[in-house]
Amino acid sequence: MSKPSLARGTRDFLPEEMLKRKYIFGIIEKVFVRYGFQCIETPAVEQMATLTGKYGDEGDRLVFKILNSGDFLTATSDADIALAREKSSKTLVPLICEKALRYDLTVPLARFVVMHQNSLSFPFKRYQIQPVWRADRPQKGRYREFYQCDADIIGSGSLFNEAELLGVYTDVFLELGFTNFFIKINNRKLLHGIAEIMGNNSQTLTIVLDKLDKIGKTGVSNELLERGFEQAKIDILFDIIEQTGGFEEKLQAIKSIFQAHNVDTKGVTELQTIYDHAKNYANVLAHLQLDLSLARGLDYYTGAIFEVTTTDVAMGSLGGGGRYDHLTEIFGLKNTTGVGISFGAERILDVLNELNLLQNLNAHTTKVLLATTNDESFGRGIAELQYLRTKNINAELYPEPTKLKKQLNYANDKKIAYVVIIGEDELKTGILTLKNMQDGEQLQLPMTQIAEILK
Repeated sequence: MSKPSLARGTRDFLPEEMLKRKYIFGIIEKVFVRYGFQCIETPAVEQMATLTGKYGDEGDRLVFKILNSGDFLTATSDADIALAREKSSKTLVPLICEKALRYDLTVPLARFVVMHQNSLSFPFKRYQIQPVWRADRPQKGRYREFYQCDADIIGSGSLFNEAELLGVYTDVFLELGFTNFFIKINNRKLLHGIAEIMGNNSQTLTIVLDKLDKIGKTGVSNELLERGFEQAKIDILFDIIEQTGGFEEKLQAIKSIFQAHNVDTKGVTELQTIYDHAKNYANVLAHLQLDLSLARGLDYYTGAIFEVTTTDVAMGSLGGGGRYDHLTEIFGLKNTTGVGISFGAERILDVLNELNLLQNLNAHTTKVLLATTNDESFGRGIAELQYLRTKNINAELYPEPTKLKKQLNYANDKKIAYVVIIGEDELKTGILTLKNMQDGEQLQLPMTQIAEILK
């Protein structure tokens, strides 16, 4: 018999950990609803054609493919198999895998909008909290199965939407207890302009620049050289992205550089508009940073891009997103722009655990345990259990009358705050014993008064 184990990059969650996760999801969902977003869900399994070609070569490589049912090789010719052996397994994948696990929630959203466009009101504001899968190398803060919590606005080009999403980010992280977090923002149009100045492909620049946090300035420079960029142009790149000063100072510097090279400044104008809208939000500007090196590797972004980080714990991004103008066109719906953000719930949980910000969540679990000592008191316990639940008090009855110490240990293990003891004396008098499990204090009260205390 084999030893039970988990697939790499996946995790089990014990009840205490699930309590923390649901708390995080609850705050995120509450803020989504506050801002007018509606909930949808999409399947875990999508058609391969839906997912591939939307994330770039790196993203496509990380999509989990699903083998066709039955003997998938019977529909594959010997010539195709031989070609795959000669060239690459990529040539075989489309022949034996028609479906895949979703890589993110944004591309399935685009498919969803196109399929249900006649049933939706635009602009369509949706939120979605579901797991996604990536065939990535597991490491701290990076998993193969993880939840994303997304909010998107489809069908509106107004840059006010970007400011709204900045507000969502700020509200959620403040309510979770974060203080030292930063919402980094850039614009893909700025990156296109920089690539134009450098005389090279903007897609290549974006892919390489997105690795800056991982491989550093030297690593990025070396890879750009390998990809055909001249050293003088690479120096220009770092002169631009290493601009200092405040948000608007950086924008002005970029605008001057672009004008000097006769490059379109629309990206600068868009960021200034978003910044002006953000001034109307109480806490956004305190956490907003213009990061000219921010690239975000996904191909579909066309305008503003976001990423959230914290300086309290060594961790990757806690969220990200941006504007995408043409994603639904892939599925046949033109002129439908979108913008969205995502929260990395797994990393947020890891950070909150490391900062000890999730220590007092027991109010969301069982509040009181009923402990009984014989069959008669057990029958009384069943009746009292129903009474407490009608008062919306989270209660449970130990499932059999047994030694009181065993029942109190059970309450301690589950961090239940109170125990109501129903023994022989309590049956005779009708007055029950309420024990506070934190300080050991005991009170003798009728159940009606106990319920008032517990509420």
